Amino acid sequence: MDTAAGIADLAPRPHRDFGAGSLIVCDRLVRIYAAAGIEVQALQGLDLLVEEGEIVALVGASGSGKSTLMNILAGLDTPTAGSVRVDGNDLAAMGARQRLAYRRRVVGFIWQQTSRNLLPYLTAQQNVELPMRLAGGGGRDRHDRSAQLLDLLGLGDCLHRRPDQLSGGEQQRAAIAVALVNQPKVLLADEPTGELDTATAAGVFAALQKANVELGVTVLIVTHDPAVSAVVRRTVAIRDGRTSAETHRHATTGDDGQVVRHAVEYAVLDRAGRLQLPKEMTEPLGLRDLVRLEAEPDHIGVWPDRRTREDPK
Repeated sequence: MDTAAGIADLAPRPHRDFGAGSLIVCDRLVRIYAAAGIEVQALQGLDLLVEEGEIVALVGASGSGKSTLMNILAGLDTPTAGSVRVDGNDLAAMGARQRLAYRRRVVGFIWQQTSRNLLPYLTAQQNVELPMRLAGGGGRDRHDRSAQLLDLLGLGDCLHRRPDQLSGGEQQRAAIAVALVNQPKVLLADEPTGELDTATAAGVFAALQKANVELGVTVLIVTHDPAVSAVVRRTVAIRDGRTSAETHRHATTGDDGQVVRHAVEYAVLDRAGRLQLPKEMTEPLGLRDLVRLEAEPDHIGVWPDRRTREDPK
C-alpha cells in the first residue's frame, strides 16, 4: 500500500463551513513528499485563515513547512489531503489551465533570490510590463500602470535601468511591482529580505506595507527577520507542519500621548484539541512525555508528571 495515499485517505475530511468568508482558507492541509523510497510529511493537518486586507508574517524553523505552504498557495504545488481555497478558488481541484490563470490573476509571488524575480536583459519597467503582456493587457495600460507602480515603490527614477544597475533592495522592490501589476488579491513573499542587510530590508518591508495599505492587497510574508514585527499585526508560527502559535500586535496611546506597542502570544488549539506548547515554557518546568491536566473554573492547569517509580499512580 502506498503510505502517502494511505495517510491521505485517513486524514480528517475538511469542514465545509470552516473559514467561510475568509480570503485564504487552509483546512487540515497535508503535503507528503516521496523520494528515493523515503516519505516526508511536510504539512500535517495545517489550519490557517487569513482575512482580506491583512498583512501576516509566517515564521518557523527550517523544515517546518513554511515554504511548502507558500508554494501551495502560489499554485506551484498541490496538497496531498485537506483543502485550500484562495478567493474562492479550490486549488486542489484546479486543472493546469485554471492553475495558470490563477497564478496570473489571483496571486503575486516574490522569491528570496533577487535573480529569480527579474529578467536580467529587461529594464525595470519592461520587467513589470511583462506579466500584463502575457495576460493580454494593452500597451498604453501596461506603460502607465508599470510606471505608477514603480513610482509608488520609490523607483520612479529607475524605470529604464536593468537589474544589474539596481541595488539589492531596488531589485526586490521592482519584484514587488512585478508581482502587483496584474492586481492580484494576494501577494506572497518567501524570505524577500533574506539576502539583504538590515537597513535595506526595512525598505522592502515598508514597500510591502505600502502595497497592503494603499493598494489593499493581502500580504503573506515568510521571514526570519525580526524587523517584520514593525509592519505586521499578526505573526503565525509554524512547527512540524502545523500552525503552533500566533502573535497579535496593537498600539495604544497613553494619557501622556505616548504610543505604547503591545504584543500578545497565543498558542493555537486545533479542532482535534491538539496544542503545541513552546519549548521555552515546557523545558524549565520539566514538561515532557506525560503531563497532568486539571480543569479550573476559568482555565486548564498543565502540570509536570511528578510520579516516581515507587508511586506509579
